[in-house]
Amino acid sequence: MLADIWFFLWGLLWAMYFILDGFDLGAGTLMPFVAKTDTEKRLLLNAGGPFWDGNEVWLISAGGVTFAAFPTVYAAMFSGLYTALMLLLFALILRAVSFEFRSKVETPSWRRLWDACHVVGSFLPALLLGVAFANIFKGLPYDQNHVFQGGLLTLLNPYGLAGGVLFVLLFTVHGGIWLALRTPGELGERSKRAAMALWPVLLIVVLGFLLMTALSTNLFDNYLETPALFAVLLLAVAGLLGTRLFMGAGRWWGAWASSAVTILSVTFFGIIGLYPSLIPSSLDPAWSLTTTNGASSPLTLQIMLVVALIFVPIVLLYQLWVYKTFAHKLTEADLDYEEAY
Repeated sequence: MLADIWFFLWGLLWAMYFILDGFDLGAGTLMPFVAKTDTEKRLLLNAGGPFWDGNEVWLISAGGVTFAAFPTVYAAMFSGLYTALMLLLFALILRAVSFEFRSKVETPSWRRLWDACHVVGSFLPALLLGVAFANIFKGLPYDQNHVFQGGLLTLLNPYGLAGGVLFVLLFTVHGGIWLALRTPGELGERSKRAAMALWPVLLIVVLGFLLMTALSTNLFDNYLETPALFAVLLLAVAGLLGTRLFMGAGRWWGAWASSAVTILSVTFFGIIGLYPSLIPSSLDPAWSLTTTNGASSPLTLQIMLVVALIFVPIVLLYQLWVYKTFAHKLTEADLDYEEAY
């Protein structure tokens, strides 16, 4: 029972990370296409300025929960997927540094360098996270000793790459909507056009990914066994359609909320389909890592649950305060503050 609760919380932490840091990653990926001047680039960076490092707390939490609640899974992931996860880590470090270093030297070449680092450090994590989770959905070649029988190229299969494209599009639409909310003038207008132009592409990729999921994975088995679970998929469709309807009506907060619902539902579509596995083995289903053979002791899970029930609401309240305080539309005057990027 406790392992099942932590399986759900594990999925929720990843979903929170995808929703909250997803718009930062999406906005950074869109930088070359929507921000044309140095002022617009600074506005784009400051649109995520008060939020991006707090958003990454959810990534640390998801990793920490994997380590503490499912240590065998953590060991298998960080050995078999070591290269991919190190690429993800270095890309996130590069992105974090780009926020701080860009304005340290006021020369065009220096700023172009860190702009490029910011774009790469935003695009690559979105792509790698999508590739990683799609491969987990598909199943990875782990043997009976939970040793990965593959390499980096094993992950670059058609379904894994489709997952990468899906995540990039989910995050860029989400980021475009956030920039439409937070940035003024031409930057905001370009961001609106970018989000609306990418939406039909996202729709096609979502439909294609669902078809590939049916053909390449066992994710639909739990849904066919319990048809009521299809409500999660219907919620994802409703969120996706709601995103477009709200954008068309110029209701950008509604569009952002609908986009968040889409990301939440897509994440849980995969998590529910995986259950009870955390990492299915493509070599033999009996060798999969599950909530049974991958979880910590009941006492560990119980202590973790008590700690989570105390501290997660505190983190949520703090982040709600931050968003309420800083989620206004930026102006060029905001760039004059000493704390601005």
